[in-house]
Amino acid sequence: MDKNQELFDRAAAVIPGGVNSPVRAFRAVGGTPRFVRRAEGAYFWDANDQRYIDYIGSWGPMILGHGHPKVVEAVQRAVLEGFSYGAPTEREIELAEAIIALLPSIEQVRLVSSGTEAAMSAIRLARGFTGRSLMIKFEGCYHGHADSLLVKAGSGLATFGNPTSAGVPAEVAQHTLVLPYNDVEALELAFQRHGAELATVIIEPIAGNMNFVRASVPFMKRLRELCTQHGALLILDEVMTGFRVALGGAQSLYAQQIPGFAPDLTVLGKVIGGGMPLAAFGGRRDVMAKLAPLGGVYQAGTLSGNPVATACGLATLHEICQPGFYETLAGKTRRLVDGLKTLAAEKKIAFSADCEGGMFGFFLLPELPQNYQVVMTTDGPAFNRFFHAMLDQGVYFAPALYEAGFVSAAHSVADIDATLAAAAHAWS
Repeated sequence: MDKNQELFDRAAAVIPGGVNSPVRAFRAVGGTPRFVRRAEGAYFWDANDQRYIDYIGSWGPMILGHGHPKVVEAVQRAVLEGFSYGAPTEREIELAEAIIALLPSIEQVRLVSSGTEAAMSAIRLARGFTGRSLMIKFEGCYHGHADSLLVKAGSGLATFGNPTSAGVPAEVAQHTLVLPYNDVEALELAFQRHGAELATVIIEPIAGNMNFVRASVPFMKRLRELCTQHGALLILDEVMTGFRVALGGAQSLYAQQIPGFAPDLTVLGKVIGGGMPLAAFGGRRDVMAKLAPLGGVYQAGTLSGNPVATACGLATLHEICQPGFYETLAGKTRRLVDGLKTLAAEKKIAFSADCEGGMFGFFLLPELPQNYQVVMTTDGPAFNRFFHAMLDQGVYFAPALYEAGFVSAAHSVADIDATLAAAAHAWS
């Protein structure tokens, strides 16, 4: 008996689709989801006690690998002091100070419990600060499941979006403009038509939900210029990239190439919680001053700044600040990506890949795509065959074509080489 299938059947009876987040259901790739029993380092074990090299790492947070001893110790100490208080703690201040020290664009920060909550709150704050309603998002970028963000592109450049989910009113979607990623012309046209009405633009600087697609430097430079010119706030969604691609996040990479570059607000999650439910949004002091209890923009949360989650996050940030951490992590990720590219070239398979820090993505396309429309042209059936061939050999990539992958500090060179050997077999 396949215990994964047994659990999936049980789950389907009591949980919609058998999962608590849709991508876990394996609908995109087919087959039975793996139910995790335990995880350690670079691996997890499923209900059949099959071990897998894990390249999703809880979709990004596990930058140190699963169960890092110092993080576990910090969490165990915190648990003994209490699970939740609904009152302030010193640890919240310490985590806020640590985030501000690493991200110069953030002068004040508010802790919350999820990336969705952080993005939703940052957008509300931008609207409250500017007194405007319209926002821009980009096709292929995901910022959580708040109503105004579940919107797809309209029929032309700089047109209003349409809901992508049942339950999202059309009148909510009308406040969101959806533009193609990396399209400067569309961006300029949107500001030309709607600049005086725009409260904010939100963007993933490296999109991780259409696999791995970078915003080009010229595009990001022009975006910053237009936001400044028209008084709209620029929000960088670094839920995925924050502390994952570099110690200073993706914004530090753009700041190296664009003089004076900084977002007005930043959304953080995943790594800052170390695997616990914790996220944050922060930015300029004058903007953050509009938040209650100082200002009129309301945001609150019973579990915000949870003492166990902040202990986990602080311990994680301490470890990633160690000298040489990112150089070593990036080297492992590059070894994986370069190895896959070499194997694909030998097999004459259309393939492209990119990476930064501990984040990577690959496409069954001859060149790296620059936007969602091109990403959608990749060979889905070929990816599904590759995914299952790797899964059968104990390598767990994301069970969907449009998701980035993650390498942790716990992955060894032997793990990378075993993955490449599995890929060579899958493509044989």
